[in-house]
Amino acid sequence: MGEPFPDIKSKHSLVAKHVTKERWDKLSGHKTATSGFTLKQAIACAVEFDNQHCGIYAGDWDSYKDFKDVFDPIIQEYHGISPDAVHTSDMDVEKIKGNINAEVPVHSVRIRVGRSIDGFGLSPGITKDQRVGVENLMKSAFGKLSGDLAGNYYPLTGMDEKVRQQLVDDHFLFMSGDRNLQVAGMERDWPEGRGIYHNAEKTFLVWVNEEDQLRIISMQMGGDVRGVFERLARGIKAVGDSVKAESGKDFMLDSKYGFVHSCPTNLGTGMRASVHVDLPGWTKEGLEALKKRCEELKVQPRGTRGESGGQTGHTYDISNKHRLGYSEVELVQCMIDGVNTLYAEDVALQKKHGI
Repeated sequence: MGEPFPDIKSKHSLVAKHVTKERWDKLSGHKTATSGFTLKQAIACAVEFDNQHCGIYAGDWDSYKDFKDVFDPIIQEYHGISPDAVHTSDMDVEKIKGNINAEVPVHSVRIRVGRSIDGFGLSPGITKDQRVGVENLMKSAFGKLSGDLAGNYYPLTGMDEKVRQQLVDDHFLFMSGDRNLQVAGMERDWPEGRGIYHNAEKTFLVWVNEEDQLRIISMQMGGDVRGVFERLARGIKAVGDSVKAESGKDFMLDSKYGFVHSCPTNLGTGMRASVHVDLPGWTKEGLEALKKRCEELKVQPRGTRGESGGQTGHTYDISNKHRLGYSEVELVQCMIDGVNTLYAEDVALQKKHGI
Protein backbone atom coordinates (compact mmCIF):
# COMPACT_ATOMS: atom_id res chain seq x y z
CA MET A 1 0.00 0.00 0.00
CA GLY A 2 1.14 3.55 -0.75
CA GLU A 3 1.04 6.61 1.48
CA PRO A 4 -2.24 8.46 2.21
CA PHE A 5 -2.91 11.28 -0.28
CA PRO A 6 -1.12 14.43 0.98
CA ASP A 7 -2.58 17.84 1.78
CA ILE A 8 -0.76 20.04 -0.77
CA LYS A 9 -0.50 23.59 0.64
CA SER A 10 0.61 25.13 -2.69
CA LYS A 11 -2.87 24.89 -4.22
CA HIS A 12 -1.90 26.68 -7.45
CA SER A 13 1.36 24.79 -8.02
CA LEU A 14 2.07 22.41 -10.88
CA VAL A 15 2.29 19.65 -8.25
CA ALA A 16 -1.30 20.34 -7.10
CA LYS A 17 -2.44 20.20 -10.72
CA HIS A 18 -0.59 17.04 -11.77
CA VAL A 19 -0.29 14.91 -8.61
CA THR A 20 -3.79 13.46 -8.81
CA LYS A 21 -5.06 10.86 -6.35
CA GLU A 22 -4.96 8.24 -9.10
CA ARG A 23 -1.28 8.97 -9.87
CA TRP A 24 -0.42 9.17 -6.18
CA ASP A 25 -2.01 5.78 -5.44
CA LYS A 26 -0.08 4.26 -8.34
CA LEU A 27 3.35 5.73 -7.45
CA SER A 28 3.54 6.62 -3.76
CA GLY A 29 4.67 3.16 -2.63
CA HIS A 30 7.64 3.10 -5.03
CA LYS A 31 11.31 3.75 -4.15
CA THR A 32 13.97 4.48 -6.79
CA ALA A 33 16.88 2.08 -7.24
CA THR A 34 19.73 4.64 -7.04
CA SER A 35 18.84 6.29 -3.73
CA GLY A 36 15.50 4.93 -2.49
CA PHE A 37 13.74 8.22 -3.31
CA THR A 38 9.95 8.49 -3.09
CA LEU A 39 7.27 10.70 -4.61
CA LYS A 40 6.48 11.95 -1.08
CA GLN A 41 10.05 13.30 -0.82
CA ALA A 42 9.86 14.75 -4.34
CA ILE A 43 6.83 16.95 -3.57
CA ALA A 44 7.78 17.90 0.02
CA CYS A 45 8.06 21.65 -0.79
CA ALA A 46 4.58 21.83 -2.35
CA VAL A 47 3.14 20.04 0.69
CA GLU A 48 5.01 22.21 3.23
CA PHE A 49 4.77 25.69 1.63
CA ASP A 50 1.90 27.62 0.04
CA ASN A 51 4.06 29.66 -2.37
CA GLN A 52 5.44 27.08 -4.83
CA HIS A 53 5.01 27.44 -8.58
CA CYS A 54 6.54 24.11 -9.54
CA GLY A 55 7.08 22.40 -6.16
CA ILE A 56 8.87 19.18 -7.12
CA TYR A 57 12.47 17.90 -7.12
CA ALA A 58 14.10 14.71 -8.37
CA GLY A 59 16.29 12.65 -6.04
CA ASP A 60 18.13 10.87 -8.85
CA TRP A 61 17.86 10.23 -12.59
CA ASP A 62 15.52 7.31 -11.81
CA SER A 63 12.98 9.77 -10.34
CA TYR A 64 12.31 11.28 -13.76
CA LYS A 65 11.78 7.80 -15.23
CA ASP A 66 9.95 6.05 -12.36
CA PHE A 67 7.63 8.99 -11.59
CA LYS A 68 7.28 10.13 -15.20
CA ASP A 69 3.45 10.15 -14.94
CA VAL A 70 3.91 13.18 -12.66
CA PHE A 71 7.18 14.70 -13.91
CA ASP A 72 6.42 14.64 -17.66
CA PRO A 73 3.27 16.80 -17.61
CA ILE A 74 4.87 19.22 -15.10
CA ILE A 75 8.00 19.61 -17.27
CA GLN A 76 6.01 20.00 -20.48
CA GLU A 77 3.76 22.67 -18.96
CA TYR A 78 6.57 24.60 -17.24
CA HIS A 79 8.86 24.69 -20.29
CA GLY A 80 6.09 24.93 -22.87
CA ILE A 81 7.34 21.92 -24.84
CA SER A 82 5.44 19.15 -26.61
CA PRO A 83 5.54 15.51 -25.41
CA ASP A 84 7.73 14.57 -28.40
CA ALA A 85 10.29 17.42 -27.94
CA VAL A 86 14.01 16.57 -27.96
CA HIS A 87 16.90 18.43 -26.37
CA THR A 88 19.37 20.38 -28.51
CA SER A 89 22.80 21.52 -27.33
CA ASP A 90 25.20 23.94 -29.04
CA MET A 91 28.18 25.57 -27.29
CA ASP A 92 29.84 27.01 -30.42
CA VAL A 93 30.72 30.62 -29.51
CA GLU A 94 31.38 31.44 -33.19
CA LYS A 95 27.63 31.22 -33.85
CA ILE A 96 26.86 34.10 -31.48
CA LYS A 97 26.26 37.33 -33.41
CA GLY A 98 27.53 40.55 -31.87
CA ASN A 99 27.90 41.25 -28.16
CA ILE A 100 26.49 43.65 -25.58
CA ASN A 101 26.90 47.10 -27.17
CA ALA A 102 29.80 49.17 -25.82
CA GLU A 103 27.58 51.99 -24.51
CA VAL A 104 25.38 49.70 -22.37
CA PRO A 105 26.22 50.17 -18.64
CA VAL A 106 26.83 46.49 -17.80
CA HIS A 107 28.64 45.86 -14.51
CA SER A 108 29.30 42.14 -14.93
CA VAL A 109 28.45 38.95 -16.82
CA ARG A 110 27.79 35.55 -15.24
CA ILE A 111 26.82 32.34 -17.05
CA ARG A 112 26.25 29.11 -15.17
CA VAL A 113 25.13 25.58 -15.92
CA GLY A 114 24.30 22.62 -13.74
CA ARG A 115 25.75 19.17 -14.33
CA SER A 116 25.27 15.79 -12.66
CA ILE A 117 27.54 12.73 -12.84
CA ASP A 118 25.90 9.45 -13.80
CA GLY A 119 25.65 6.82 -11.07
CA PHE A 120 25.21 9.24 -8.14
CA GLY A 121 21.97 10.56 -6.67
CA LEU A 122 20.87 14.20 -7.04
CA SER A 123 20.97 16.49 -3.99
CA PRO A 124 17.46 15.77 -2.61
CA GLY A 125 18.08 12.01 -2.59
CA ILE A 126 21.86 11.52 -2.71
CA THR A 127 23.23 9.27 0.04
CA LYS A 128 26.04 10.46 2.32
CA ASP A 129 28.49 8.02 0.69
CA GLN A 130 27.50 9.16 -2.80
CA ARG A 131 27.92 12.82 -1.89
CA VAL A 132 31.42 12.22 -0.52
CA GLY A 133 32.10 10.11 -3.62
CA VAL A 134 31.18 13.05 -5.89
CA GLU A 135 33.47 15.37 -3.89
CA ASN A 136 36.42 12.94 -3.97
CA LEU A 137 35.98 12.43 -7.70
CA MET A 138 35.91 16.19 -8.27
CA LYS A 139 39.01 16.78 -6.13
CA SER A 140 40.92 14.49 -8.51
CA ALA A 141 39.25 15.95 -11.61
CA PHE A 142 40.07 19.56 -10.60
CA GLY A 143 43.75 18.61 -10.38
CA LYS A 144 43.75 17.99 -14.14
CA LEU A 145 42.52 21.50 -15.09
CA SER A 146 45.23 23.66 -16.64
CA GLY A 147 45.91 27.08 -18.13
CA ASP A 148 43.47 29.81 -17.13
CA LEU A 149 41.13 27.16 -15.65
CA ALA A 150 43.72 25.95 -13.09
CA GLY A 151 42.96 26.78 -9.47
CA ASN A 152 42.15 25.41 -6.01
CA TYR A 153 39.32 23.50 -4.35
CA TYR A 154 38.07 24.72 -0.97
CA PRO A 155 36.01 22.15 0.99
CA LEU A 156 33.36 23.61 3.30
CA THR A 157 34.22 21.06 6.00
CA GLY A 158 37.07 22.37 8.14
CA MET A 159 37.35 25.57 6.12
CA ASP A 160 39.73 28.19 7.55
CA GLU A 161 37.79 31.27 8.75
CA LYS A 162 39.94 33.66 6.66
CA VAL A 163 39.29 31.59 3.53
CA ARG A 164 35.56 31.43 4.34
CA GLN A 165 35.36 35.21 4.82
CA GLN A 166 37.21 35.85 1.53
CA LEU A 167 34.81 33.58 -0.37
CA VAL A 168 31.84 35.36 1.26
CA ASP A 169 33.33 38.77 0.36
CA ASP A 170 33.77 37.61 -3.24
CA HIS A 171 30.07 36.54 -3.28
CA PHE A 172 31.23 33.03 -4.22
CA LEU A 173 30.20 30.96 -1.25
CA PHE A 174 26.82 29.25 -1.12
CA MET A 175 25.21 29.17 2.31
CA SER A 176 22.96 26.88 4.31
CA GLY A 177 19.57 28.02 5.54
CA ASP A 178 17.40 28.10 2.39
CA ARG A 179 14.08 26.67 3.62
CA ASN A 180 13.18 25.22 0.21
CA LEU A 181 16.48 23.34 -0.01
CA GLN A 182 16.14 22.13 3.58
CA VAL A 183 12.59 20.78 3.14
CA ALA A 184 13.61 19.20 -0.20
CA GLY A 185 16.36 17.32 1.68
CA MET A 186 19.33 19.06 0.04
CA GLU A 187 21.04 20.23 3.24
CA ARG A 188 21.32 16.84 4.96
CA ASP A 189 24.78 16.24 6.56
CA TRP A 190 25.70 19.91 6.01
CA PRO A 191 28.46 20.86 5.19
CA GLU A 192 30.04 17.47 4.49
CA GLY A 193 30.95 16.66 0.89
CA ARG A 194 30.50 20.22 -0.30
CA GLY A 195 32.91 22.86 -1.50
CA ILE A 196 33.93 25.39 -4.13
CA TYR A 197 36.62 25.48 -6.79
CA HIS A 198 37.86 28.62 -8.48
CA ASN A 199 40.69 29.58 -10.80
CA ALA A 200 43.38 32.14 -9.92
CA GLU A 201 41.56 35.00 -11.70
CA LYS A 202 38.24 34.12 -9.98
CA THR A 203 36.52 33.98 -13.38
CA PHE A 204 35.83 30.21 -13.43
CA LEU A 205 34.08 28.49 -10.51
CA VAL A 206 32.54 25.12 -9.71
CA TRP A 207 30.20 24.57 -6.77
CA VAL A 208 30.17 20.96 -5.55
CA ASN A 209 27.00 19.44 -4.04
CA GLU A 210 24.83 22.50 -3.60
CA GLU A 211 21.39 22.33 -5.32
CA ASP A 212 23.03 20.26 -8.05
CA GLN A 213 26.07 17.99 -7.86
CA LEU A 214 27.94 20.58 -9.95
CA ARG A 215 27.28 24.21 -10.81
CA ILE A 216 29.87 25.34 -13.37
CA ILE A 217 30.19 29.14 -13.55
CA SER A 218 32.04 31.61 -15.79
CA MET A 219 32.00 35.28 -14.83
CA GLN A 220 33.85 38.56 -15.13
CA MET A 221 33.43 42.30 -14.78
CA GLY A 222 32.32 44.29 -17.84
CA GLY A 223 30.01 43.27 -20.68
CA ASP A 224 31.95 40.69 -22.74
CA VAL A 225 29.28 37.98 -22.91
CA ARG A 226 31.06 36.14 -25.75
CA GLY A 227 34.27 35.90 -23.71
CA VAL A 228 32.43 34.55 -20.67
CA PHE A 229 30.55 31.99 -22.80
CA GLU A 230 33.77 30.87 -24.53
CA ARG A 231 35.44 30.21 -21.16
CA LEU A 232 32.35 28.38 -19.90
CA ALA A 233 32.29 26.09 -22.95
CA ARG A 234 35.97 25.23 -22.46
CA GLY A 235 35.46 24.77 -18.73
CA ILE A 236 32.50 22.40 -19.09
CA LYS A 237 34.44 20.28 -21.59
CA ALA A 238 37.56 20.23 -19.40
CA VAL A 239 35.60 19.23 -16.28
CA GLY A 240 33.65 16.57 -18.20
CA ASP A 241 36.84 15.14 -19.74
CA SER A 242 38.53 15.06 -16.30
CA VAL A 243 35.55 13.29 -14.69
CA LYS A 244 35.51 10.74 -17.52
CA ALA A 245 39.26 10.14 -17.24
CA GLU A 246 39.02 9.64 -13.45
CA SER A 247 35.87 7.52 -13.29
CA GLY A 248 34.71 6.46 -16.74
CA LYS A 249 31.45 8.30 -15.99
CA ASP A 250 29.67 10.88 -18.16
CA PHE A 251 27.36 13.74 -17.21
CA MET A 252 23.71 12.64 -16.99
CA LEU A 253 22.19 13.53 -20.36
CA ASP A 254 18.66 12.61 -21.36
CA SER A 255 17.78 12.71 -25.08
CA LYS A 256 14.43 14.33 -24.29
CA TYR A 257 15.15 16.50 -21.26
CA GLY A 258 18.81 17.35 -21.78
CA PHE A 259 21.18 17.66 -18.84
CA VAL A 260 19.61 16.20 -15.70
CA HIS A 261 19.17 18.48 -12.66
CA SER A 262 17.44 18.10 -9.30
CA CYS A 263 14.93 20.85 -10.17
CA PRO A 264 12.92 20.21 -13.35
CA THR A 265 12.92 23.97 -14.12
CA ASN A 266 16.66 23.64 -14.85
CA LEU A 267 16.39 20.70 -17.28
CA GLY A 268 17.76 21.07 -20.81
CA THR A 269 20.77 23.36 -20.97
CA GLY A 270 20.59 24.08 -17.23
CA MET A 271 22.02 27.42 -18.27
CA ARG A 272 21.40 30.87 -16.86
CA ALA A 273 23.22 33.65 -18.70
CA SER A 274 22.90 36.95 -16.88
CA VAL A 275 24.24 40.49 -16.70
CA HIS A 276 23.96 43.22 -14.07
CA VAL A 277 22.90 46.33 -15.98
CA ASP A 278 21.73 49.85 -15.06
CA LEU A 279 18.23 50.69 -16.35
CA PRO A 280 17.20 53.99 -14.68
CA GLY A 281 14.55 54.73 -17.33
CA TRP A 282 12.80 51.40 -16.77
CA THR A 283 13.02 51.98 -12.97
CA LYS A 284 10.95 55.17 -13.43
CA GLU A 285 8.56 53.34 -15.75
CA GLY A 286 7.98 50.74 -13.02
CA LEU A 287 8.83 47.12 -12.29
CA GLU A 288 5.60 45.70 -13.73
CA ALA A 289 6.25 47.45 -17.06
CA LEU A 290 9.82 46.08 -17.09
CA LYS A 291 8.62 42.55 -16.29
CA LYS A 292 6.06 42.71 -19.12
CA ARG A 293 8.68 43.92 -21.63
CA CYS A 294 11.16 41.26 -20.51
CA GLU A 295 8.50 38.59 -21.02
CA GLU A 296 8.13 39.76 -24.64
CA LEU A 297 11.91 39.59 -25.10
CA LYS A 298 12.09 36.10 -23.46
CA VAL A 299 14.34 37.35 -20.67
CA GLN A 300 13.80 37.62 -16.90
CA PRO A 301 14.53 40.58 -14.61
CA ARG A 302 15.64 39.98 -11.03
CA GLY A 303 17.01 42.09 -8.24
CA THR A 304 20.81 42.04 -8.06
CA ARG A 305 20.69 40.08 -4.81
CA GLY A 306 19.28 36.98 -6.45
CA GLU A 307 15.87 35.43 -6.99
CA SER A 308 14.42 36.55 -3.65
CA GLY A 309 17.03 39.14 -2.69
CA GLY A 310 15.24 42.26 -3.81
CA GLN A 311 16.24 45.28 -5.83
CA THR A 312 19.28 47.55 -5.54
CA GLY A 313 18.77 51.03 -7.04
CA HIS A 314 18.30 50.82 -10.81
CA THR A 315 20.67 47.90 -11.38
CA TYR A 316 18.92 44.73 -12.58
CA ASP A 317 19.95 41.15 -13.17
CA ILE A 318 18.69 40.25 -16.66
CA SER A 319 18.90 36.61 -17.80
CA ASN A 320 17.48 34.16 -20.33
CA LYS A 321 14.05 32.86 -19.32
CA HIS A 322 14.17 29.40 -20.87
CA ARG A 323 16.46 26.42 -20.19
CA LEU A 324 14.86 23.63 -22.21
CA GLY A 325 13.73 23.67 -25.85
CA TYR A 326 16.55 25.98 -27.02
CA SER A 327 20.30 25.51 -27.44
CA GLU A 328 22.87 27.34 -25.29
CA VAL A 329 23.86 29.56 -28.25
CA GLU A 330 20.20 30.54 -28.82
CA LEU A 331 19.72 31.42 -25.15
CA VAL A 332 22.89 33.54 -24.93
CA GLN A 333 21.94 35.29 -28.18
CA CYS A 334 18.46 35.97 -26.78
CA MET A 335 19.97 37.52 -23.62
CA ILE A 336 22.44 39.70 -25.59
CA ASP A 337 19.72 40.96 -27.95
CA GLY A 338 17.29 41.49 -25.07
CA VAL A 339 19.73 43.59 -23.03
CA ASN A 340 20.70 45.71 -26.05
CA THR A 341 17.00 46.32 -26.78
CA LEU A 342 16.15 47.15 -23.15
CA TYR A 343 18.97 49.68 -22.96
CA ALA A 344 18.00 51.39 -26.25
CA GLU A 345 14.47 51.72 -24.86
CA ASP A 346 15.87 52.87 -21.51
CA VAL A 347 17.59 55.85 -23.17
CA ALA A 348 14.20 56.93 -24.59
CA LEU A 349 12.52 56.41 -21.21
CA GLN A 350 15.17 58.54 -19.48
CA LYS A 351 14.28 61.41 -21.83
CA LYS A 352 10.56 60.81 -21.22
CA HIS A 353 11.04 61.00 -17.44
CA GLY A 354 13.55 63.86 -17.59
CA ILE A 355 16.44 61.89 -16.06
